[in-house]
Amino acid sequence: MGLPKGTNNCITDIQGVKVGHVTLYEKLNEEDTICTGVTAILPHEGNLFNEKTRAGSCVINGYGKTAGLVQVEELGLIESPIMLTNTFSVGPVIQGTLDYMLEENKEIGDSTSTINIVAGECNDSYLNSIRHQAVKREHAVQSIKNAKNEPVEEGAVGAGKGMVCFGYKGGIGTASRVVSVNNENFTVGCLVLSNFGKRGDALFANWEDKALDTPDGSIMMIIATDAPLYDRQLKRLAKRCAAGLGRTGSHIDNGSGDIAIAFSTANRCTHFTDTAMESVTYIRDDHPVMNQLFQAVIESTEEAIINSLKKADSTEGRKGRVVEKAPLPDAE
Repeated sequence: MGLPKGTNNCITDIQGVKVGHVTLYEKLNEEDTICTGVTAILPHEGNLFNEKTRAGSCVINGYGKTAGLVQVEELGLIESPIMLTNTFSVGPVIQGTLDYMLEENKEIGDSTSTINIVAGECNDSYLNSIRHQAVKREHAVQSIKNAKNEPVEEGAVGAGKGMVCFGYKGGIGTASRVVSVNNENFTVGCLVLSNFGKRGDALFANWEDKALDTPDGSIMMIIATDAPLYDRQLKRLAKRCAAGLGRTGSHIDNGSGDIAIAFSTANRCTHFTDTAMESVTYIRDDHPVMNQLFQAVIESTEEAIINSLKKADSTEGRKGRVVEKAPLPDAE
């Protein structure tokens, strides 16, 4: 029996979490098409640098160009929007996000420390003329400004515009689950950028294998929760994304970047403080609700991947290539 879904079955079911997209699509000539974008996930509605979120990450397979996770691993905190884009656009997206955060926080790099920007990517070069490097720093800024705490647009949007999943059109997908303990509810939400798998591998559909000359593929999985956890526990949640990914049929191939990031909106860490000691309240590892949280991660990751396929429309990209919409019903 599965866990109940959140209000909108979406990562933004966690109060304060916001998501924004910028989608770029332009046919330049018979050979080249811009088919890409940027997606921003804001962990809360306040100042992300001043009020950092507890976080953990898991590199399931490290064929990827994600930035910022070294510091997340060391300090267990996220202090910027989490940005998603294509492989060649991590640089300008980091720069644009840095521009935005410097504008919001005049102290950064002056009277206080520098900032760690977190960005992840997947390779959309089957549909997108990636060598044109169409994503610019202003697109990152705009995706942040577009972010809303509303049901997320899914499918071939934002960073997902050019992505391919199981040989069909993939991209952005999201889902959420609710767990209960002592008459209190906690929500777990997942947002994915899906770009992996061959058609014959999918376990949830009887699809005839049709080979596309795509790379092994990648997936970014972002987990948000309002459960009071700290960084080591959030890393444990991030690890469970692998189980949800495996449920869909992924082999986690050699050339695939399969990366998960998990954060909690509870127990924020204040940047400016003179206190030497800090106390936080968190769920015990051995309490049964932790198993429910693991289950929530697995279920929401699996469904987010399926939703990325359900919500994506057929898309024409470079060299006249067309990736079809997956033959999945819109409703379960």
